[in-house]
Amino acid sequence: MSSHPDTSTLHSQLQSDGFAFVTSRTMRQLLGELQTLDDWAAFVASWNDLAPDTYLAIRGRHRRRRHATFSVEATGTISRESHRPHFQSLQHNALQGDIQRWFQPIRPTIADGASMHVILDFCRQLFGALAPTTKHWCAETHQFRIEARVGEPGEPTPEGVHRDGVDYVLVLMIDRENIESGTTTIHAHDGSLLGSFTLTRALDAAVVDDARVCHGVTAVTPVDPSQPAHRDVLVVTFRAADM
Repeated sequence: MSSHPDTSTLHSQLQSDGFAFVTSRTMRQLLGELQTLDDWAAFVASWNDLAPDTYLAIRGRHRRRRHATFSVEATGTISRESHRPHFQSLQHNALQGDIQRWFQPIRPTIADGASMHVILDFCRQLFGALAPTTKHWCAETHQFRIEARVGEPGEPTPEGVHRDGVDYVLVLMIDRENIESGTTTIHAHDGSLLGSFTLTRALDAAVVDDARVCHGVTAVTPVDPSQPAHRDVLVVTFRAADM
């Protein structure tokens, strides 16, 4: 697999601030051939085939998702693992922690496709530079669609400002349709605001050092209440899996 352009600037920003907002233009440069890949159109279209998130409480019910887990080696080998539940502790998710949540799997053609692997390899290179002694990573990928309706804002993070309980997080915008708001906020552990930005274009991205900062996303509402409205993102988390 071809290597990505130099990520040193992004690497330095993460070391300095613990987070970074990356514009779609920069992400296209960093991800290289992504949008020219044969499966890119199918990759984006797969967000139309997500399953309802049945674990949500009363708040934030209008969310669809699929999930897959990968082993990622520092050498570059990426292997999809057998389907397993997603788990977060109550410490990291006060709304749905300490629950084994079985989501529908990401379709194999999408999980094993070139687009997903380019994104995972980008994460391997970026996060590996931040943790050069880590040889093995556990990566989880989440396809999210947040739906907004009249009088029912969509909640990308119904648990509020939080940590994911991993080492690093990438949030990659796939599509925004007829929505406004959805502002990402970054906070110190004491709750103070460190920064905010809104992912508005396809491939806009947020990258987070999960141990250093907390993050959340404000609710989204329809621009035109008579039309469907959604926010599609891919969330990738990396956690060191060295024994």
